[in-house]
Amino acid sequence: MTQHDSHAGTALVVVAHHRTDSLTAHTARRAAVRLEAAGYRIDLLDLHAEGFDPRMNTSDQPDWSNREKAYSGEVHAHMQRILDADVVVAVFPVYWQNVPAILKGWIDRVWNYGFAYGRSKPRLAGKRMLWLGLAGATADDPIVEGMQTVLEANLSEGIAYYCGFSHSAVGLLTDAEERPQRVDTEGNLRVGEAVTGAEREAQYADLDRRAREFVERFVAGALVAA
Repeated sequence: MTQHDSHAGTALVVVAHHRTDSLTAHTARRAAVRLEAAGYRIDLLDLHAEGFDPRMNTSDQPDWSNREKAYSGEVHAHMQRILDADVVVAVFPVYWQNVPAILKGWIDRVWNYGFAYGRSKPRLAGKRMLWLGLAGATADDPIVEGMQTVLEANLSEGIAYYCGFSHSAVGLLTDAEERPQRVDTEGNLRVGEAVTGAEREAQYADLDRRAREFVERFVAGALVAA
């Protein structure tokens, strides 16, 4: 599909990093470019830049006796952006084998009872989700396999599928730190020397390539399924 084909729909790209010059933000921008080239209209949601408050509050606390509860204006606006999207792509650094607090809080407050779940016919049914997580672990670190499993269980099974998404994929991007780090057989974290110069450029170019492949495979699957 070329960038002139406009029927792919809307892609909500959610960025969960506090720095706009971060590798996470860079990866999100590159993903948006790929999605736009595939014909998607891009809605870029930078949670930090937009000042989203991830803390739960009384207005947005689920009311299990009322799935029609009117949530806060802020949350309602975010709900509408999800409803308007055909695909959602979340880009984030992996913290403790999970998403950062601001992304988890966005899910807690916005993917709420009566909206994202709690109905026999899910409002988000048919939408597709890609989770792009940047991890400091090296690709050959034994922890990576478990990290992938945990993220898929939490994000795809525990959230996306539970909320009616028809497809959810986790793209784990290892080697995201300029100083390689891994846990040795005795449980000690070993941090290597900083990668610099041409080696650093090659490392980041490889990460860009892997991220692009995740997005392209996701888009291809979404378009075939559509």
